[in-house]
Amino acid sequence: MPIMDSENDKVLNIYTDMNFQQYILQFFTIIAILGINTSCDSGDEVSETPPDPPVSGDIKVEQDWVKTFGGSNEDNALSVVEATDGGYVFAGYTQSIDGDITDKTASDSDFWVLKLSTDGETLWTKTYGGTGDDRAEKIINTTDGGYALVGYSRSADEDATVNAGLQDYWIVKIDAEGTIQWEKSFGFAGIDRAFSLIQTQDGGYFITGFLDVTASEGAGNDDKSGAIKHGVGEFWGVKLDASGEKQWRRFFGGTNNDRSYDTVQTDDGGFLMIGSSESIDFDITNSKGSYDFWVVKVNSEGTKLWQKSFGGTEIDIGYAIAATGDGKYIIIGDSRSADGDISEAKGNADLWMIQIDGQGNLLWKKSMGGTGFDTGRGIRKMQDDGFIITGNSRSNDIDVPQNKGQSDIWNIIIDATGDIKWNVTVGGTGAEFGEDCTETTDKKIIVVGNSESTDFDVPNNKGSKDAIIIKYKIEK
Repeated sequence: MPIMDSENDKVLNIYTDMNFQQYILQFFTIIAILGINTSCDSGDEVSETPPDPPVSGDIKVEQDWVKTFGGSNEDNALSVVEATDGGYVFAGYTQSIDGDITDKTASDSDFWVLKLSTDGETLWTKTYGGTGDDRAEKIINTTDGGYALVGYSRSADEDATVNAGLQDYWIVKIDAEGTIQWEKSFGFAGIDRAFSLIQTQDGGYFITGFLDVTASEGAGNDDKSGAIKHGVGEFWGVKLDASGEKQWRRFFGGTNNDRSYDTVQTDDGGFLMIGSSESIDFDITNSKGSYDFWVVKVNSEGTKLWQKSFGGTEIDIGYAIAATGDGKYIIIGDSRSADGDISEAKGNADLWMIQIDGQGNLLWKKSMGGTGFDTGRGIRKMQDDGFIITGNSRSNDIDVPQNKGQSDIWNIIIDATGDIKWNVTVGGTGAEFGEDCTETTDKKIIVVGNSESTDFDVPNNKGSKDAIIIKYKIEK
């Protein structure tokens, strides 16, 4: 514990009033009371290190390394994949023009992609964008050995050739070395943001996010079924062919804010779009409260087949979805509710997960966390039928083993029924947020997010906010 100024004043007064022997005795008494570490060698810096956190569950996982990347401004890693050669590639955005960022000269946000070796050494780093703010939200592997990025853009110059409004969906296709092969923008006059994409069974792409339907004046739904009758923001799905050409667009929602954060393709060739809905009308027929987890199923042509809401009377937001491999799906996010579908609330906000079947029937639900604010942001299926989840936590009780600062990255492995098999927090005295995770082919776990700390688990900080990447080894 650091010594406060008032405590220092007390120490100085004691030193002044005592003789030498009394001073020696009192000095070591004060040392013991204040807990000052005297065991370091002369000249060494004392590093405050927290005790090893307790770990829940019966899977043994060892942290391999933690590294930060960035410059003097804000840098963030939001998505990660394994490279075909065994390294790791993360995507996000950067506002820096120094440090690890070597190819930009302005402090606006740009898409940022960084490729690492398995040891965490930089192999190459690239930025993409124009003179406006451009932020990548998702990166995926493509069948040709390259990558596709999606996010949103305010630019209409340099790498981004078209912009229709305040923000557009922006998809960038790159090869294995990060060279742009093609890029496409989709949007209208308002704020239109893409958050996720997948490569589809036919070799094309499907993008999801939200559309400002008020600003588009009803445009953006190619079948015209919802023209102009909807409101502030809608789930917006855009289907592309392998070259990035639009095949169809559909939006779904009501008169309030509805935002899609993730998507998967179903076995029948359709799509599940997940996120949150604030609406109670039009496409939403079973609202539970303020914001709900909202799931929309469309077929391969974009026709809505069904939609379901899950949650309670407060704010519940779904951020990520993973297929279980048997026609079922796990959706994670956070919940502030303590009623409705939420029966085991634990704190200010919990990491909430649900499993649904292919018709949207709720199979089970789990709340995880402590008495603080806890959320899940990324989920991936593992090779041994479990799931790796990352998010962040402000708790240090109940399900959360430790808290080291304002917010810690919270990593969890669950089994197929949602039971915790491993559970650990990572961070420093600042704020850390986990955004995405994956298991590699050699059974390593990679987690990415952002960090503002420079102590405890975080080796250094290069600026305002750094991208952070954590590698774990699963013990046999």
